[in-house]
Amino acid sequence: MTASAPVLVASDLDRTLIYSAAALALGLPDAKAPRLLCVEVHEGKPQSFLTETAAGILAGLAGSPHAVFVPTTTRTRKQYRRINLPGPPARYAICANGGHLLVDGETDRDWHASVRRTLAAECAPMAEIQDHLRRTADPRWLLKVRDAEDLFTYLVVERALLPDTWTKELADWAEPRGWTVSLQGRKLYAVPRPLTKSAAVAEIARRTGAGTVLAAGDSLLDADLLLAADRGWRPGHGELADTGWSAPHITALAERGVSCGEEILRAFAAHARPH
Repeated sequence: MTASAPVLVASDLDRTLIYSAAALALGLPDAKAPRLLCVEVHEGKPQSFLTETAAGILAGLAGSPHAVFVPTTTRTRKQYRRINLPGPPARYAICANGGHLLVDGETDRDWHASVRRTLAAECAPMAEIQDHLRRTADPRWLLKVRDAEDLFTYLVVERALLPDTWTKELADWAEPRGWTVSLQGRKLYAVPRPLTKSAAVAEIARRTGAGTVLAAGDSLLDADLLLAADRGWRPGHGELADTGWSAPHITALAERGVSCGEEILRAFAAHARPH
């Protein structure tokens, strides 16, 4: 890395940096709950939070001349735009698990077109996947089927009633069709295998000349991002923690809930400083 090369900091958002009310504590006693800042409102209700301390660290990181902070999410563009993170607006953001690369808030059309071509060439069409989901899902636990910008699909389920065997059977069926399956809270995602956060991050690294990539995430959909980074962190909760997933350059944190978002941001800030 040259002295002038920035550090690219690519982080998943939900349950990594920001947390819904349901995901805030994850076992943290009420008496130890930190002061919080709301960063998302949806239909007039507070939706997502981070600690006030985390907000200060993130604002400093986003404004640093030595770092490029890139929100990296599976959210659609509409869902992402509801979030108001501390600090200056991110020049780059990744939405729809890599399907959309935003530059100053607008979709890079060339990038999106290249993603579309790859998915059409390598994966079964989404209509086939959604038809299978609707035919095999049980109405007792299936609440909704959603289309995410015609790039991937996800189910909203009653988690307590969802059989573990169904998720594995779906993953086995989807794999030869070029799709992956990820269960995150009440959402079960079916995503084309080439639709990755890491590919979009690599493109931003190329454009910015970043010399080092730092990353964090909690789900199976973040695994490729973490593996492609020079250094990464995963929380003590979530899909990756539940399966014991790790790699030599990944720090598996013990912290859980919103306080883990603060710990991740401290690590980002420490490693993004010029040495």
